[in-house]
Amino acid sequence: MQNALYVGVSSQVALQRELDVIANNMANVSTTGFKGRNSRFQEYLAPVASADTFQTNDRRISYVIDQGTNLDLAQGAIEQTGNPLHVAVRGEAFLTVQTPQGPRYTRNGAFELDNQGNLVTSDGYAVQGEAGAITLGPQETGVAIGPDGTVSTNLGVRGRIRLVSFANPHQLKNEGANLYSAAGQPQPAGIAGRLESGALERSNVRPVVEMTRLMDVNRSYTMVSSMISRLDEMRGTAIRRLADVA
Repeated sequence: MQNALYVGVSSQVALQRELDVIANNMANVSTTGFKGRNSRFQEYLAPVASADTFQTNDRRISYVIDQGTNLDLAQGAIEQTGNPLHVAVRGEAFLTVQTPQGPRYTRNGAFELDNQGNLVTSDGYAVQGEAGAITLGPQETGVAIGPDGTVSTNLGVRGRIRLVSFANPHQLKNEGANLYSAAGQPQPAGIAGRLESGALERSNVRPVVEMTRLMDVNRSYTMVSSMISRLDEMRGTAIRRLADVA
């Protein structure tokens, strides 16, 4: 009976984690360039008991282990904005920005110019080019961003936005503000990513799918909770009857 309770609790912990992932996805349905996540679980078989008094072989107990989440790299919808500073990333590449904590990576291409003429994200982080930050003068006009990230104005090429890719992008860690950090060093994206100017990539979260997952999780959680309650009642009944016999 105790084993069943432990299995039920492990299932509830995993379902709670999946509920958190779904809630975060739903909260970012309208976030530019957001990539949803999917929960990943694994079965854990408890070791068999080693007592010699059992007449039959032990049955291995199966628990649920939270193995983290996978980043959904599916392309989000591309929406035309007409703003020459906006870029949508196509492919599995990421934009590089500079933060107080160091380089971070994003798919949010809603760029703008700050008071110093630096190309920055909507949160104020400097967009990194191949040679560092990209700065435009107050007299420069006709800003254009090419598919390879080249930024040019009426005065010529001003830099090229640094696009990177990762050998295992699923290991990217969410840092908040639609930014990711990486344990390893990225590599130049090359043909793995291109930019579309005057457009933004919307979130790849599908609300209908997430709502369906949410209902499944709630139903599963209710079933496990009901099972645990019944087991607890059975244990209480057994204790009372043993007490009565005594």
